[in-house]
Amino acid sequence: MTQQLAHISVQHLKGVGAALADKLAKLGLTNLQDMLFHLPRDYEDRSHISPICSAHTGATLLFEGEVLDMTVAQGKRQSLAVRFGDGTGVITLRFYHFYPQQKEHFKRGTRMRVFGEIRLGTSGMEIYHPEYKAIKGDEPLPDANLTAIYPNTEGLTQVRLRQLVNEALSLANSQSLPELMPAYASSRYSLLQALHTVHNPPNNSNRELLLMRAHPAQQRLAFEELTAHQISLAQRRQHIQALQAPVFKVESPLAQQLLAKLPFALTNAQRRVWSEIARDLTHNKPMLRLVQGDVGAGKTVVAALAACHAVAADWQVGLMAPTEILAEQHFVSFGHWFNDLNLPVAWLSGKQGTKERTASLAKIASGEAKIIVGTHALFQDSVQFARLGLVIIDEQHRFGVDQRLALRQKGEQWGMCPHQLIMTATPIPRTLAMSAYGDLDTSVIDELPPNRTPVTTVALSNARRAEVIERVRANCQTGKQAYWVCTLIEESELLEAQAAEAIYEELQKELPELRLGLVHGKLKSNDKQVIMKSFKLGELDLLVATTVIEVGVDVPNSSLMIIENAERLGLAQLHQLRGRVGRGSTVSYCVLMYQPPLSQMGQERLAIMRATTDGFIIAEKDLEIRGPGEVLGTKQTGMVEFKVADLQRDQQLLKTAHQLAKTLQKEQPQQAHALVLRWLPNAPKYVAV
Repeated sequence: MTQQLAHISVQHLKGVGAALADKLAKLGLTNLQDMLFHLPRDYEDRSHISPICSAHTGATLLFEGEVLDMTVAQGKRQSLAVRFGDGTGVITLRFYHFYPQQKEHFKRGTRMRVFGEIRLGTSGMEIYHPEYKAIKGDEPLPDANLTAIYPNTEGLTQVRLRQLVNEALSLANSQSLPELMPAYASSRYSLLQALHTVHNPPNNSNRELLLMRAHPAQQRLAFEELTAHQISLAQRRQHIQALQAPVFKVESPLAQQLLAKLPFALTNAQRRVWSEIARDLTHNKPMLRLVQGDVGAGKTVVAALAACHAVAADWQVGLMAPTEILAEQHFVSFGHWFNDLNLPVAWLSGKQGTKERTASLAKIASGEAKIIVGTHALFQDSVQFARLGLVIIDEQHRFGVDQRLALRQKGEQWGMCPHQLIMTATPIPRTLAMSAYGDLDTSVIDELPPNRTPVTTVALSNARRAEVIERVRANCQTGKQAYWVCTLIEESELLEAQAAEAIYEELQKELPELRLGLVHGKLKSNDKQVIMKSFKLGELDLLVATTVIEVGVDVPNSSLMIIENAERLGLAQLHQLRGRVGRGSTVSYCVLMYQPPLSQMGQERLAIMRATTDGFIIAEKDLEIRGPGEVLGTKQTGMVEFKVADLQRDQQLLKTAHQLAKTLQKEQPQQAHALVLRWLPNAPKYVAV
């Protein structure tokens, strides 16, 4: 077969019709190359036959025995129940999805090998939907002692997936699946050898290495995947920088006017990052800059100074934030700074009334509104900018790739691509930044304002709730303010709101002398603003809230943060919440309340939070514990989920992959593009993000 596998449909495989092709498509498998790169997520050891008497719940074992009897059991769901024994014990094989002819497989006395996970069912020990095979005599075990387990979808068994992958492997050769990496990258394993080894590990394979994805064959594939990913990022950057961008002056009198009105001086780190941004804005290529800064480092002021350069050149600025509360905070901050400079700031959100929204849209379209702050409402079709020159996106990893692309495209109608400034208060480990944001220049505000005080963090069991409530009372009676954050494991705004309301009522009874406020995601935007403003003005002592206050809330008089069920939150989110206190000169505290017993991961998280307030250390630990997909919110971002590479484990490969990607793009661009299509078939869609 000389035709490349990427051009051959999965329907070329035996028995794959339209229905099965649709199921495969749900896994992103449309051609034979896709099948080869559908890599195992796990391996099972089938080299040893276990006696049924050794079966225990949760174990995945291989048994050899014979069918004792078979019945179709009636109940809530009809099932095929097969009694299976080996002389040491009896177990039930249960099939909830079966076809009539399947009953013929389980005639009494048929000798079989069955494999699956042991569960406790209605008849005792059971295996649901085991893999099974009829055998004759003393049939030897198969050569491969490790069996691949693949990501799959409903209606597609592991057996069928293995058959399809192995058929695709048998059709593959160096012409149909060309080697795209240089010789030194494939000196030990060619691409085909690596794929054969990973799908069907030889008998002498090290299972531990395979399970850790650290086997040399997997590392060979990981290196190719990382290289493809780095090429994709470079292509994205190259595409955007081929476009024209508006040119702004490096000096901005408007920025100097803003600085003169600020009640504080910029830190050296803020000044350094501002100058890096200002320099980018003098070029006719779009700025692509990520500004990282720990909680409270002052990123918003730097963004406002960047906005001054755009507005002074008669261009518009769009600032997009992922939540209503964060967007509202930016609107308040920008309004406070720019209204004094006769630059009213426009507001746009999905929860605006029709009249207010229509007025905002008209000002944006006419160019009267120079600075527009909002949520994802900014990229909707009804929003037309007059001259969008700068896009500022806060906490960009919370937006989908399509959303970011839509906002940027709004600035391209005049043949100009707006500059992009990305901000995040979630410190991103270096290896992760290199991969997730490798298309961006990075600036770090690594210095906190001089008046900030470290926050002391303690962890207390929920059994000591009464003590915590007394601590809140004592704190607020000194004139300081406090937060009480309610968290739920379910991602439901309604349930979180109900939990917050219940705690609010409880604390009102326990603390009748204090003035309490309540904020959650189900409140109307105006109601939230009123309560937040009251808290900021000191008219409330205690703010009960859900995690909607995670970012963007700045009340220097708040010196105590209580986080309920802290063990349920990730390190980054705990760090963000803790950052709401310690924003003034007063000694501040964060109390992490937990429900015992704590899991090992819960213990690790709380120990790290007590040990450090350094956001970058916390980010590294978060990456170790949860992995890159969780840290960045992969499901939302459109960021690539790696098939074999792991950014934490394979960071030693990343630097070499980065260099090789640059070399291939420069010297062998067609080969580089083919690599991207092999590993990231959807990347061209997002090349412009």
